[in-house]
Amino acid sequence: MPDKKSKILIVEDDLDIAEMLNAYFGVQGYEVVTVNWGEDGVRTAGNERPDLVILDIRLPDIDGYEVARRLRSDRRTKKIPIIFLTEKRDRADRLRGLELGADDYITKPFDVQELRLRVRNSLERMGQGSLTNPVSGLPEGMLVNERIEECLEEKEDALLLISLENLEAFRELYGFVASDDVLRAVSLMIHNAMREVGSASDFLGHLTVADFVLIVSSETIAPLSERVLNRLEQSLDYFYPIKDRDEAVNWPNRLSIKTAQISSRIGDFQTPEKIKKELFRLKK
Repeated sequence: MPDKKSKILIVEDDLDIAEMLNAYFGVQGYEVVTVNWGEDGVRTAGNERPDLVILDIRLPDIDGYEVARRLRSDRRTKKIPIIFLTEKRDRADRLRGLELGADDYITKPFDVQELRLRVRNSLERMGQGSLTNPVSGLPEGMLVNERIEECLEEKEDALLLISLENLEAFRELYGFVASDDVLRAVSLMIHNAMREVGSASDFLGHLTVADFVLIVSSETIAPLSERVLNRLEQSLDYFYPIKDRDEAVNWPNRLSIKTAQISSRIGDFQTPEKIKKELFRLKK
């Protein structure tokens, strides 16, 4: 249980889910406030100043994206961590949440134990002022944005996006412990490839949980991309249990890697948000 009573605001219109989460997190030692409408969520966040918001995207009045936008535009609530609770899984939806400053996503039907750990990790990051991912230990959030801003100013380095596709589908099959093991292993393999091919000044961090950004020299981005891609593609099958390994090769939602890179047009982008959006657009 948390040392102090952190306050969680739950914005969820499904009364059964809202009641279950209220009771569950109450037993875990949190102070819980529940509302069922988006407008109530915005108002309650401003009045109650919760430590974290669990926010459903589909709400009966304004959607969760609009709630998040308003929270991020209010100085009283702009730094509150937001975990989206949603049935949507499309990359475009996740990208929209990323642009709005969402801290995490979890899809329905969800594992309440996984949600508890995500809540705990988000609160710990806020409490400790940490800017690293609790699973991989790599930089994320503001630290990544600052490094991208430096890259845009210098216009010398290149950016490489390495996306671990279908991690959510893997998590749904095997649980969050197994998916965290995959994330740690992938981050380690990328780091080792950078150490072999790159230089000490290269940077590795998270754009989202499953999307890594590498900032490297323009000269090494091609060989580094090839090495990372080959190494990861050769390893992904081994994350599956032996009983599923042969079949998983043909699954449409199996773990896979997609990449994107920007090396010659750095000067075309003015903000980290614009270059991140372009990286996601180029991903293949």
